[in-house]
Formats: sequence, structure tokens, C-alpha cells
Amino acid sequence: MEVAPIITLTDVEELAAERLDPYWREYFAGGAGSERTLRENVAAYERYRLRQRVLCGIESVSTATTVLGHELAVPLLVAPAAYMRRAHQDGEEGMARAAAAVGAGMCLSTFATTSAAAVTAVAPTLPRFLQVYVYRDRGVTDEIIAMALDAGFGGLFLTVDLPVLGSRDRERRVAWEFPEDDLPMVVFARERGLGDHASVPVDPTLDWRYLEQLCGSVPVPVVVKGVLEAEDAVLAADHGAAGLVVSNHGGRQLDAVAPTIEALPAIAEAVGDRLEVFVDGGIRRGSDIATALALGARAVLVGRTPLWGLAAGGEAGARTVLELLSEELATALHLMGCPNVAAVGPQNVSRIGAA
Repeated sequence: MEVAPIITLTDVEELAAERLDPYWREYFAGGAGSERTLRENVAAYERYRLRQRVLCGIESVSTATTVLGHELAVPLLVAPAAYMRRAHQDGEEGMARAAAAVGAGMCLSTFATTSAAAVTAVAPTLPRFLQVYVYRDRGVTDEIIAMALDAGFGGLFLTVDLPVLGSRDRERRVAWEFPEDDLPMVVFARERGLGDHASVPVDPTLDWRYLEQLCGSVPVPVVVKGVLEAEDAVLAADHGAAGLVVSNHGGRQLDAVAPTIEALPAIAEAVGDRLEVFVDGGIRRGSDIATALALGARAVLVGRTPLWGLAAGGEAGARTVLELLSEELATALHLMGCPNVAAVGPQNVSRIGAA
């Protein structure tokens, strides 16, 4: 099927929708409940204004940074989206190559359609991390983590906002079911008597003691993914986390919680320099990344936008989207008078209606 080239980020979701099976489009695009949080994640960015500065004498800007000790050309990680091969046959391997090509990082979903070893094989220089769900059988979780570490993954993103699955109306309407084929982690779990993704027993009793135990048992940094409150951010630091992601699971868990960009400033202030703070949710443009940096994020995780690029044009489409995000960020920094990402701070942003 021929598809028009991706020219702007405005076009990419529409192009993806034309190519995606409607059944899978609802899964990838949907949120929880009435999708208030899903919409607010995007809309909240419109309540912030970047401050343009002039005559700053900047020849060029750098978008380079470090994340958990890994050098990135752009402060961006591809977020852990499940089932990428259902968006396009290039799947996670194509996404990994795209991210590596632009100097971004990538966080692989536990429910990926490609193994950790395969990602390493196609993109050995890519800063890569594993998103972790914790099963009731902790031994299974340990084995999954070990596979990623053996494949050279440089960190773990422990998902803490899914003790139970959110109420997802779109998935109910299309009678969406978890697939049983071509999913390495599902096959791995099924071989150990855990059934498919729908019946995999994610442990709802997970607590802070597990985080502390995990941090002390692996040779890589652990990031807590799914924090929305400053109190939990402080607890994450207290229990040994190297970082946290301000996240509401892309609006897919508890509807009506805060949009992530609004939760970010208080969390960043509460933890200071104790750990690295990241944010996801609602990021659609390079200017959104600049806003997140100004409000305290070290880097961002972006899920749906590169996924739409993958769906629209495979690896090349994903790479185009990541390149556009990087280019837009560089343009924003230049116009803000910031020679690099370290120069971006609260002085570069204002909120509509703030006193």
C-alpha cells in the first residue's frame, strides 16, 4: 500500500490511521474511561507559553544530554509501547534503528513483539532500557530482567501505575483481546504456565519494599514509571530509584487524574537533584519537549507520535518523526535564546493565567 510521505508532525496521526487496522488503531489510540486524561495530556501543553528571546548571539544550539549516564543527541526516549509489530511489520527492531539513527534512546515494553536480544542485535549502540511489569511469580520477573541485562540493556523502568488494568471503553467496544502469537514475552510467560497477556498475574500488592530490593539487586539504574504526586516522588528517591517518569500511562489507567505536564513542576521541585526526572504523555511537537525541559524534566518519553510514524511508514516513518521532533526542539531552543538543553529552565516558560 502506497502512503504519502510524512512532511510534518501534523500529518502523521492521520496517515497512521489510514494504514492501521481499525481494531489495533483503537488499542493504540485509546485511553481509560471517557478519556478526559488522554485529552488533557495534550491540551495542558496549550496552557503554557515559551518565552522568545532576541539578539542572543547564538550560532548554533546543542540538544545533547545524558540520561542515566548514557549520552543522547536529543533528550528523548521512545516510550515502551506494546505490540509494535501490529502497527507495522518493522516493529520494535525498526523503531530501535530509527531511534539510534537520530541519537535518541528507547525503552522496550515487556509485551514487545521483538526480544531484547533482537533489539541489541539491530541497534547495538542504542541506549536501551526495559520496561518491567512485576508478576506474582517474582522468579518470572527476575528471568525477564536477566534476559534484558544479558542483552546489554542499561536500565529498568519499573511500571508502578498498573496494579489492575484501567477501564478502557474503546477496547470494550471493539471486543479487543490480547494476541497470543509473535510476542516473545507472552510466549515466555505461557511456557511457565502463566497463560497469555490477559491472564498474566501482574502483582497488585507491589510496594516500596520491592523497589528497594530491586535497586539493590541489579547492576543498572532503576527508574519508577507512573508517578503523579510529589509524595511518591520523594518515596521513590528514598527507596533508591535513580529516576522517575511523571506518567499517567498515556491516559490509559485512571481517568481524570492530572495531565503529566501539570504534575511535573511540583515533582521536580520536591526531589531536586536526588534523581533524574522524566515525563511522558501528550508530547506531540518539539516545542512540547522544550516546555517539559523548562518545567523540570531531564528528558521526555514519547510513545504515540513515533508509533504513528512507524504505522505510516515503517522504520523510515518512525525515523522521520523522531528527526522532526529533534529539529523542532533545536529551533525552539534557538528562538528561546538557549544554546543547549542545560540552559533551559523556568525562566523560559510561563503559564496562562498564572499570577
